[in-house]
Amino acid sequence: MSSHHYVKEGQEPALIIANGEMCSYELLVSIMEWCPFVVVLDGAYARVVNLQITADVVIGDFDSIEGLPQNLTTQFIHIADQETTDLEKALAFLINKGYSDINIVWATGKRLDHTLNNFAIMGKYPGHKIVIYDDHSKAFVLPKSFSKIYNTGDKISLIPINQADGITTSNLMYKLDNEKLEYGNRSGTSNQVIATGDVTIRYTSGVLALIESID
Repeated sequence: MSSHHYVKEGQEPALIIANGEMCSYELLVSIMEWCPFVVVLDGAYARVVNLQITADVVIGDFDSIEGLPQNLTTQFIHIADQETTDLEKALAFLINKGYSDINIVWATGKRLDHTLNNFAIMGKYPGHKIVIYDDHSKAFVLPKSFSKIYNTGDKISLIPINQADGITTSNLMYKLDNEKLEYGNRSGTSNQVIATGDVTIRYTSGVLALIESID
């Protein structure tokens, strides 16, 4: 499967395939349909090759892809820097190329330390729309003012990345009114939409992520 396909005008996020637990093939294909540019972390390259997916770029130290076929249309970028993770390297690469919307799969599961770090990394890029998908959830950092239509009973969680202040919500069962959430102290997990319609979330400072449960 090639990453080059029809993309509707104005809908051109990039995709990063990380090295965590694989999501379903159906989810991967559905996300790729909207992503004209695919970056693969080198640790995931063997699995991507097995799925017959052609990446635009592979990033990493390449210790783990020796002997695997290398497509002539794929660019291999060696970055030996040990101060940043491969996911951070891929995000920096895409941001430098001008991408503001970036989807990420295979970033959860397997090693817990990697999962937690991958989630925290989203908070480093508040000016970009970075979304992590797996088979059970969709996670992204919220802008300071957010509104979206949800259905009655939809489950969402508000997770501060370090801390978020002045949080006010509407149409959620557990309402917040100018309140603070702090990682390790108080978070907003397992909230629920009261009625089909707009859910609004506003906050004044810090970084606040939203996780939509999709299973």
